[in-house]
Amino acid sequence: MANKITPRAQDYSLWYNDLVKEAGLAEHSSVKGCMVIKPYGFAIWEKMQAELDHRFKETGHQNAYFPLFIPKSFLSKEAAHIEGFAKECAVVTHYRLKSDGKGGVIVDPDAKLEEELIVRPTSETIIWNTYKNWIQSYRDLPLLINQWANVVRWEMRTRLFLRTTEFLWQEGHTAHATSDEAVAETRQMLDIYADFAENFMAMPVVKGTKTANERFAGAIDTLCIEAMMQDGKALQAGTSHFLGQNFAKAFDVKFSDKSGNLEYVWATSWGVSTRLIGALIMAHSDDDGLVLPPSLAPIQVIIVPIYKQMEELQKISDAANVLMKELKAQGISVKYDDDDTKKPGWKFAESELKGIPLRIAIGPRDLENGTAEVVMRDTKSKQVVSFSELHKEVPKLLKQIQDGIYLKALKKREENTYYPNNWDEFSEIMKGEGGFAWAHWDGTAETELKIKELTKATIRCIPFDRKEEKGQCILTGKPSEGRVIFAKAY
Repeated sequence: MANKITPRAQDYSLWYNDLVKEAGLAEHSSVKGCMVIKPYGFAIWEKMQAELDHRFKETGHQNAYFPLFIPKSFLSKEAAHIEGFAKECAVVTHYRLKSDGKGGVIVDPDAKLEEELIVRPTSETIIWNTYKNWIQSYRDLPLLINQWANVVRWEMRTRLFLRTTEFLWQEGHTAHATSDEAVAETRQMLDIYADFAENFMAMPVVKGTKTANERFAGAIDTLCIEAMMQDGKALQAGTSHFLGQNFAKAFDVKFSDKSGNLEYVWATSWGVSTRLIGALIMAHSDDDGLVLPPSLAPIQVIIVPIYKQMEELQKISDAANVLMKELKAQGISVKYDDDDTKKPGWKFAESELKGIPLRIAIGPRDLENGTAEVVMRDTKSKQVVSFSELHKEVPKLLKQIQDGIYLKALKKREENTYYPNNWDEFSEIMKGEGGFAWAHWDGTAETELKIKELTKATIRCIPFDRKEEKGQCILTGKPSEGRVIFAKAY
């Protein structure tokens, strides 16, 4: 099959769009700004969901579901929250259509809602209005709820998976008796996201705190994980918010403590979305297609028979079926591609495009020799493996691929991490291919915004593991307590 993917070096943005389309992950919808997630793309999301859902439930969280529509008055109750989302809200004003008398339909002007409904941009308001009825006593706490849902944020510029008007996500919303418990929850969930990103997505991340300017609307503190894509740009891969008592006060959510006193509860919210699929693509893939970590690949192993006669195919199929049974018993997903309408070369290229981690080719000579050719998707390396040992070698090779993909991404980040000490060094980095610039900042929003205006670089986070290091702000020369990470971002 001919490669229709634009090389990364030629046009990174077009490469990404081509890859999403050609690999069958998603496509643009007839609804502007929205996407259709195709089965292969959704299979990746389902694997992400399954792993994250397991981790949430292991830490005591339960799933629930809340309405898609939010009364406009709810959003007015938390000023900072509505200010942050107002420009992105879709509003429902009517509840009925009627015939226009010409074979079409129009909005019925007599069916105007008494109060407009907002299509869910995030669920804090509707959830906290509900929690008011669920929480009365300290015995009702902590309340640990997660929701898998879709949200709508009206976007002018969209890109499949990375930024669409409607997207899928999970949003956790928890209530606690003390500030310390809520802060601990905020950090725990960020750690879950970071561990998932590194050990399942094979994507190294930096954990840190957002600046006040980049904080979630209505939050006291926002924690995040930031990943570097192959073009040197950052991508925010997950956030966890300490909401303090802001939403509890807005919706009058109080509990009776052990002494009988009424107190406002403390809150968190946290979420990741289908944007993670975009991150997965941009962190690892190449000009031949997807490079998927085995832990998230819908198909981990593909077996391709090489034959000329149908008798040869039958013998290969018998051997392949034995191998598949052994691999599936170990929880490994396998596809046997015996489609006789496509040649082996086409199947090889298709498996590379789809990012299938391991490809096993078996021909008549391989059967005679008791071997098979195994190709690793990430490095394209080939090796001949004894057929009787394949069921033992495949799990080892999958782990090798998982680890190798992570280390390659980590090396890429390290090669594109800089420590500029003045404006000239900093601006030169941002003029080039970019990367993570650990630089001193004076801590003011004015300086942060000025740097963004001059270079398009934003403060991605104040890293948890930064060293306390006195210095001078790269722009103003004023005192700085330590370096923060600047980068251009998606």
